[in-house]
Amino acid sequence: MSKPKFKIAVRKFDAFETSIIKIWEAFCAETGCDFELEATAFDLHPLYDTILKNKGLANGTWDVSLINTDWITEAFATNAVEDLTPYIAAHSPADFPEGWSESLLYKQRFEGKTVGLPFHDGPECLIYRKDLFDTMEEQIAFYGLHGKKLEVPKTWDDLMEVAEFFNRPDQGLYGTTFAAYPDGHNTVFDFCLQLWTRGGDLFDSNKKIKINTQIAIEGMEFYRSALKNTKAIHPDSREFDSVKSGMAFANGNLAMMVNWFGFASFGEVYPDSKVKGKIDVTNVPAGPNGEGVSLNAYWMYVIGKGSTNKDLAYNFIQFAVNAKNDKLLTLEGGIGCRKSTWHDKEVNELVPYYYKLEELHKNTRSLPRKSNWSEIADVIDQIVVEVINSDKSIAFILEEAQGKIDLIEKND
Repeated sequence: MSKPKFKIAVRKFDAFETSIIKIWEAFCAETGCDFELEATAFDLHPLYDTILKNKGLANGTWDVSLINTDWITEAFATNAVEDLTPYIAAHSPADFPEGWSESLLYKQRFEGKTVGLPFHDGPECLIYRKDLFDTMEEQIAFYGLHGKKLEVPKTWDDLMEVAEFFNRPDQGLYGTTFAAYPDGHNTVFDFCLQLWTRGGDLFDSNKKIKINTQIAIEGMEFYRSALKNTKAIHPDSREFDSVKSGMAFANGNLAMMVNWFGFASFGEVYPDSKVKGKIDVTNVPAGPNGEGVSLNAYWMYVIGKGSTNKDLAYNFIQFAVNAKNDKLLTLEGGIGCRKSTWHDKEVNELVPYYYKLEELHKNTRSLPRKSNWSEIADVIDQIVVEVINSDKSIAFILEEAQGKIDLIEKND
């Protein structure tokens, strides 16, 4: 007789997939669970489609899913996820909530309810090859070209200057990349980073989304120029999402990239990494009048409202977020969310800058908590696609997009 299935929808990424399988096996060994795990991995758009668009969480297709902060407001507003508050009150995770930074707990709170528990973290940061910056020959060569010291970039203009210096296609090395694949996420994050690091904001004084601003124009002008700079950027950048960018870095094909902290860690634990021991991280570069603000987004576990295995689902999640399993995720190549993991001795021996997570979290901003954010994100995604694939006036692109956003807001 076959075992009943326990179904989890997972974001496609090796570290996520392997860690969840190992955590499930440990959970069953400890509890005697007689269910068979059916973990299915999806890319971003298909994951959104199966859990929310096609109502997989609401109708019981999935017992548990990984979900990111971009979608959690929509999930709550559409009654797709279970309220975990009574479960937590009866059997809370160890050290909850003190064991986590507040920056990893507030996005899943609505009306006094908690609907998710943190799975994977890692704000965006500048990830770079410290071995390249520390080499005397490179220092001398850069000074000879530019008359100044080779330093880790603090501004976007510095980033492109240094990227051109390190761009060596004949050696399989490129200066930098942007995750410009239009998936409604990476391009949106890049738009927001260009805005925020230049001192801009997504909202006007009336708390309405406003993207047709001078600062947004400046940010997109930089982005268009950067993506067209074949003397600095990886030629596959327009096909890169954050995962593919991370793989390119781990394979030794990039000198620098702005990406999620997890892809720095991945470069240390990935068995075939060419850059292990050569990596460091720092703040995202800034625009002329801004600061290196990072973007905080994270993944969490949620229980489907339609699941018929809710007690089992919570017991699994409660087990999965303990200190041991949070560290396990990290050693697999993900990013644990507990403070204990960030300061763990073994973890910091493996990833020598892991402790920096706490500091990076102090200078982050997040995307808006709006139930219609996925619609707005699609418009911003299209902005970036037009910016990098056309010669249209950026002011015109933003004005057109503002009209679409105004309509979405009006109909909300």
